[in-house]
Amino acid sequence: MSILEGINSPADLRGLSRDELRTLAQDMRSRLIDVCSRTGGHIGAGLGVVELTIALHTVFETPKDQLVWDVGHQAYPHKLLTGRNSEMESLRQESGLSGFLKRTESEYDTFGAGHAATAISAALGMAAGRDVLGEQFKVAAIIGDGSMGSGLAYEGLNNAGHSDRDIIVVLNDNEMSIAPNVGAMHKYLTSIQRNPLYNRLRSRIGELVDNAPAPFAGVSTLVRKWEESMKSLLTPGVLFEELGFRYFGPIDGHDLDALLETFTAVRAMNTPRLVHVITKKGKGFPAGDHGEKWHALPPGHDPATGKQLAVSTANPAYTTVYGKGLAELGEERKDIAVITAAMPTGTGTSPFATAFPDRFFDVGIAEGHGVTFAAGLATRGVRPIVTIYSTFLQRGYDNIIHDVALQKLPVVFAMDRAGLVGEDGATHMGLYDIAYMLSVPGMTVAAP
Repeated sequence: MSILEGINSPADLRGLSRDELRTLAQDMRSRLIDVCSRTGGHIGAGLGVVELTIALHTVFETPKDQLVWDVGHQAYPHKLLTGRNSEMESLRQESGLSGFLKRTESEYDTFGAGHAATAISAALGMAAGRDVLGEQFKVAAIIGDGSMGSGLAYEGLNNAGHSDRDIIVVLNDNEMSIAPNVGAMHKYLTSIQRNPLYNRLRSRIGELVDNAPAPFAGVSTLVRKWEESMKSLLTPGVLFEELGFRYFGPIDGHDLDALLETFTAVRAMNTPRLVHVITKKGKGFPAGDHGEKWHALPPGHDPATGKQLAVSTANPAYTTVYGKGLAELGEERKDIAVITAAMPTGTGTSPFATAFPDRFFDVGIAEGHGVTFAAGLATRGVRPIVTIYSTFLQRGYDNIIHDVALQKLPVVFAMDRAGLVGEDGATHMGLYDIAYMLSVPGMTVAAP
């Protein structure tokens, strides 16, 4: 019997040795790769957070302590460790396990989420509720997989840092959302990984301080303070420190020893703190390094290669036809620009992006910003086409009304995944678009 088969709840982790936890991580990756080859699903993010999930459930007293997972893409390992391993074959099937987080599915799913960047705000609400009621437990939000490109994350960080409440934010930095991350924040967060000066200095300072003879022990405090100053100068931590968080990291998200020791120390504190963890999305997938296509795979793929075992002979998908038509239109009309929110392949806009890179804009997971950005383009005579999944465009609804419709600006909204979307479940259904768009002043709604 594998170690994973003996895990019925996170409490079972706390009696395992470090070596057993490392073996458990291997078991979990094998299980996820095997199951998702049959059920399909968002395998990439889950494979990247196996050690992180083990460490969190080992150190925190779940389910009393509240772990708030962002989006749900990261949550497959969480499901394995919280009594749902035997049900994993039902993942994304009718009456089976949700592909995301669902409060009615498990007491360990503290907050339902299928859209990005909700975790910090929800976790702060839980922490505030705890304090109002005089309860005692810890709350940790695990955000990543591109969600830090969303404005909601910064609203939550700003409020949480100011609140001075006992709350932990874990930033799972894997450099990917669905497509590679875009924007200044992505460059900011990854800068530390490419800064050998800081890494060498930190390592050398640690050796000197730890090995200092007794007469010089008092100097270590000054040296550590100087190191903190250098850290503020050279690492991403200064931003989070200025927002009111104690910053820890960056930490190797696949080093169980480092994760366990860090979270043990962080759990004992009681002010806002942020742990910056570096992970590799798709780690352990046999087909090699994770690319955009490994973010999610359909059912019936070869677990060794990621290739479909049965190739569809059906007519081309709507998204494919749309993308081809969009590229042809771009050739015909030089005033057209296309905007997407971190999903060039999923929305079929990649052909346009390749043909007309100067007129293609990926704004990251920031749908509201994308809509208002389109409005700005329209004021200059550009004809923007905003291509976003129906369920995600809900996040830009105020922007549609206030920034586009009321100013009568010519913006086209091309919504993909309208209607029922099957395996992804309720959070991804495009059920409301006709109703919410028909209520917008001046909007013309057409359904091809």
